[in-house]
Amino acid sequence: MPLLLGASLLAAAAAATEPAAFTLTSGNFAPGGTLAEEQVFNGFGCTGGNVSPALAWTGVPQGTRSFALMVHDPDAPTGSGWWHWIIHDIPADVRSLPAGAGASDGSRLPAGAAHGRTDFGLLGYGGACPPAGDPPHRYNFRLFALKVAKLDVPADATAALIGFIVNANSLGVAEVQATYGR
Repeated sequence: MPLLLGASLLAAAAAATEPAAFTLTSGNFAPGGTLAEEQVFNGFGCTGGNVSPALAWTGVPQGTRSFALMVHDPDAPTGSGWWHWIIHDIPADVRSLPAGAGASDGSRLPAGAAHGRTDFGLLGYGGACPPAGDPPHRYNFRLFALKVAKLDVPADATAALIGFIVNANSLGVAEVQATYGR
């Protein structure tokens, strides 16, 4: 019996020292849930609020020096999906973005962070707006923990360029998905 108790204590101690999983959540939608009209684009035939959802993260990988957030719709009928929101240079001590952080003027971003250009051709959050009649599209919110403090990209960098540099410097990725159809 003492051997069994010792093994249980050892297993509990090992579990307590394992790092927590890198996790991304939203107060505006459940994982796999539907985006609200507030998060829908206002344009391209959609009439939503175009307000970015609140996001929070935990279990940050050791050595993280900054974060980048990339929001992509892989179901858009383009052959390459659609980039809805890109933020880079989020400081390593930040653990959340409030609803509305995607304001195009950057006024709601953490100090030092910057928007990348979306496939709408704009800076800031561009909400869901799938073609009418399509099955609901998936919106992948991916937060990358990066080993660099800043990305060396021009202000008008494409999502592909930012994605390339983000992936080359990634320590880990946390993801949450939402859906939306009309």
